[in-house]
Amino acid sequence: MSKTIAAKALSRSYTGERTLTVLVGLLAFLGGALALVVGLGGLGEFRGRRPLLDPIAVTWLGGHATPARVAAIVLGVLLFVLGLRWALRSLRPEPRPDLDLDRTEGAELVVTAAAIAGAVQADAEQLDGVGRARVRAVGSRTSPALRITLWLREGTDLKRVWSDLDTRVLTRARESLGLASLPAAVRMELDTGPAKRVR
Repeated sequence: MSKTIAAKALSRSYTGERTLTVLVGLLAFLGGALALVVGLGGLGEFRGRRPLLDPIAVTWLGGHATPARVAAIVLGVLLFVLGLRWALRSLRPEPRPDLDLDRTEGAELVVTAAAIAGAVQADAEQLDGVGRARVRAVGSRTSPALRITLWLREGTDLKRVWSDLDTRVLTRARESLGLASLPAAVRMELDTGPAKRVR
């Protein structure tokens, strides 16, 4: 199995959300630090004693009330749309990409994510010691990856299952799909046996 496992195979990427959160937090921190410096007189005693709403700014806004209101409304709508888009992007289901095997016009061949996951799952469930398996195709159309969960029967040789998964299941999947690499994140759990009634 590839030593370098793609991050997308391990978990969904939240890089965009984290970056935006860090930027908003950094701007808020810098704004608060600036207000603290001004309030403590770091930029001059007079500037520190001035009211929060600068009289010059208030006078200018009073003289340009209509453009200021329009600008405030546009800014508010823009922030609302951006926030709504951010929330929807964070809550949307993770995509399950299909794989294009042939893009020739008129002879396109596409393998669906469900077909990929189903084939790998069926192969994984045939391994000795594997009670059941769950597979999910993630990533993108150009660089797919797999998340595999295996439930092992009691007494199963873990190293043998790991080796068989790599040499039989994942190798077959890579060869069938014509991929040089197919990153996979594998999780193994002990399968619970059927409950026994105590008499």
